[in-house]
Amino acid sequence: MEKIMKNVTILNHPLIDHKITHLCDVTTGTKEFREIVSEIAMLMGYEAFRQIKTKNVTIQAPLSSFPSPVVDEEVVICPILRAGLGMVDGLVSLFPNAKVGHIGLYRDEETLKPQTYYFKIPPRSTDAQFIVVDPALATGGSASAAIGFLEERGCKNITLLSLIASPVGIEKVVSEHPDVKIFVAHYADAPLNEKGYIVTAFGDAGDRIFGTL
Repeated sequence: MEKIMKNVTILNHPLIDHKITHLCDVTTGTKEFREIVSEIAMLMGYEAFRQIKTKNVTIQAPLSSFPSPVVDEEVVICPILRAGLGMVDGLVSLFPNAKVGHIGLYRDEETLKPQTYYFKIPPRSTDAQFIVVDPALATGGSASAAIGFLEERGCKNITLLSLIASPVGIEKVVSEHPDVKIFVAHYADAPLNEKGYIVTAFGDAGDRIFGTL
């Protein structure tokens, strides 16, 4: 298990745990659910990209001019449609100049395997920092497939952000993409049900974000 978790970071923080609790609560409405997903994504981005590349630029402040750091790395946020869209705004608030790609996947309810229907990323961006976002890493099939599509197109610098992850999902992504860094807000050491959902999580994130329960 230690080898599997090598590139996995669990963000154990009381404020994140507090927000995860509200996400999992069945009484949390669409508006609040959507806002909390965005808030957690922003908190995760703050922690996950401590090592992002920067460069110094000279700025003119009110009292003097001096060199100060700015981000020096192209960032592409790639939500897995549609649930991943809920995490985009929180990350864009950290990276206002980020580009946004889209990866459309749906899960076959019988085989539980991901099927693709849409894929678009910014051109000439394979050297960028790609942030794949998906609220729940349950079976891991969709996240692993999305990462695979990016790797097929030459993208190498890929990070996955998920709000809740199961051992099954983590093992799936790590085994198929060992170089990808994974950041998880909450680790749910619980089984999956017959539909592939984490039983101690928030259900279908897309339905709860968009009010289509």
